[in-house]
Amino acid sequence: MTPTRTLHDLGQSLWLDNITRDLLTGGGLAAHIAERDVTGLTSNPTIFEQAVGSSDAYDASIQASMAQGRDGEGAFFDLAVEDIRAAADLFAPVHERTDGVDGFVSLEVSPLLARDADATLAQAKELHARVGRPNLFIKIPGTPEGLPAIEEAIFAGIPVNVTLLFDRDQYLAAADAYLRGIERRVAAGLNPHVPSVASIFVSRWDVAVRDRTPEEGLRNRLGIAIMQQAYVAYLELLASPRWQRLANAGARPQRALWASTGTKDPEASDTLYIDALASPLTVNTMPEKTLLAFADHGRVAAPLARDGGDSAEVIAAFEGAGVDVGALARQLQEQGADAFVASWHKLLEQIAAKGATLAAS
Repeated sequence: MTPTRTLHDLGQSLWLDNITRDLLTGGGLAAHIAERDVTGLTSNPTIFEQAVGSSDAYDASIQASMAQGRDGEGAFFDLAVEDIRAAADLFAPVHERTDGVDGFVSLEVSPLLARDADATLAQAKELHARVGRPNLFIKIPGTPEGLPAIEEAIFAGIPVNVTLLFDRDQYLAAADAYLRGIERRVAAGLNPHVPSVASIFVSRWDVAVRDRTPEEGLRNRLGIAIMQQAYVAYLELLASPRWQRLANAGARPQRALWASTGTKDPEASDTLYIDALASPLTVNTMPEKTLLAFADHGRVAAPLARDGGDSAEVIAAFEGAGVDVGALARQLQEQGADAFVASWHKLLEQIAAKGATLAAS
């Protein structure tokens, strides 16, 4: 049995954290679905920035948008919607087979709106309607300003991928926003089945503390420990009377999603975060390089400990070395939001430059 099939049979969904026009049209994504048990896909501004900047596959779409007087953000969403629809159609059989549990693709709202809940909600509604696919997640950051937009989007029936979560507390805040949206739907007599995932980022933790690791044996272990504690909180929420009342009304759980799972340390295993975060009723979204590595030589050992394992001891060791874990979680969330804004600006600049070049030629 292949490593990807073993992980799939454990009960974890494998999603690809990448999208390019070439991947869609050249059969690459179809091969991942057929051969590597991939059942979903995520995207973000950085992924699109790299895709547009490294390929001429988008030139025709950019030229068509420019011809219609659309530029900047409008031109980007033109080409992004094309890609997302194509990916959603490839995953449609998965979505149908799993009765709407799996087979999703994700499209993010503009990161410039991260601190504007009303504008975020308005764009979420617009993109959801424009893509017009049932297996679409709209990505909304789980920042303090984003939480009201998440609740309102769920209440409006829009599937949401909550992004930029970094620890247990941020996860619980996002889960609470999701639950409030579902509770309001139940109270209003609406269908409570609105899919959602909560994306918790792992590798950036270990990058942030690389020079503050208290001992060699703890290198690249803080991120996994943080995920272990988030996983315990996730299981406790699913066992809570609050969730069980909603489940009895027909709701489905907001699944935990492990994100940023590409290994950043060249001396560590290239499948470190995939091997360590095996866990049922969760999603692991991975860069294509990591997916290929795991399919080749990944190892699924014991799943994540349901009691948190040694996570408390690992975190205590880092705190003893001067790492304020709570403050670092907030810093990572802010830095993540800023990084997406920077990628967004570069993306729009690339589109404008390509548009100008194409017009001149």
